[in-house]
Formats: sequence, C-alpha cells, structure tokens
Amino acid sequence: MPHPSLMLTRLNMETRGEHSLADAPWLDLMGLEVTRARYLGHLVAIYGYEAPIETALALTPRISTLLPLRERCRSGLIVQDLLALGMSPSSIARLPQCTVTVPFRDPAEALGWMYVVERATLLHDAVRRYLEGRLPGGIGTYEYLSAYQGVASTRWLELGRVLDEVASASQAADLIVTATHTAFRCLRDWFSADHH
Repeated sequence: MPHPSLMLTRLNMETRGEHSLADAPWLDLMGLEVTRARYLGHLVAIYGYEAPIETALALTPRISTLLPLRERCRSGLIVQDLLALGMSPSSIARLPQCTVTVPFRDPAEALGWMYVVERATLLHDAVRRYLEGRLPGGIGTYEYLSAYQGVASTRWLELGRVLDEVASASQAADLIVTATHTAFRCLRDWFSADHH
C-alpha cells in the first residue's frame, strides 16, 4: 500500500477553509431542484475555469515529464456534454473563460492549480449518479463527470506522488501551497460571477 502523500496532506490541511466553497457548486447540483438548465449552467462555468488551466498546464515547462496530462484533460468532454445538451459550436466558442490563469512558471505553480481541479473529481461519481436519477428525460450526457469513473482515487494518489517529488526541491512546497490558495480564490471568484 502506498504511503500517504505528505504534500496532499499538507494541502488538505492548509486549504481546508476553502473546501466548502469549492465543493458548494457541485453539492448544489445535488439539491432537490436540480434542472437541466442548472446542470448546463454549471458545465458552462466549469468549462470557463478549467479550459484555460488545461492550456496553461500544457505550456508549463517539464510538467508533462512528471504527469501525463492527456488523461487529465477534460475540457473537451465538457464540450461534448454541452453539444449534447443543445449548445451550438459557435455558442461554445464564445463562452467566457477565466483570464486570471496565465502560463505557469514552473511545475510547482502548475501542481498547485492542478490540486484544485483534481480535487473536484473526487465528487464527480456521486454527482453523476445523483443527476442520472433525477434529471428529466434521462439526458444521458455525463462524459465529463464520467472521465475518472473507477480511477479517481488512483489519479489522486498519482498526483500526490508527483507533488511530493516536486516539493522536495528547495522552496517548492511553499510555492505549491501559494499557488493552491490562488487557484481556490480564482475558483471562488469565478463561480460568484454570472457566466450564463
């Protein structure tokens, strides 16, 4: 059995005050009044937050040698879901995107942001199961929420291993923590704005 990641433990502890706000949009989808429109709006907001982060990750020096990014990129799956929900390609192309994200300077900064995005995947299976049973007409479009089905824990442990590896360099652990706080603030601000 793998050892618990020291950096995941540190990030979980040092950012625990951010977790409820980050989880709230997902948990709100599991409310009694879930609708197709609310699900669509949530996907729009998630796309606007995650797509620029994926772009910034792809441009980060040395990150792809530490962690395979292709299997972690999910914004294309959001686009598939939005198309299935009736959005046109031109409407999707005009969706607002978070402009706070810029190319990351190094893997430490990138991994701090990745922690925030990947942490949400731990809720995706529960959210998908809830929506499948409650959205009218069985819309059946959960490509994004299904991306980590059966592998979320494995990917989380893999992220922890890489976080520990990068954090062993001088001052890198503190850079990761700072980037994680920045990513949580950005997520909070993004979801408090109206993107519909």
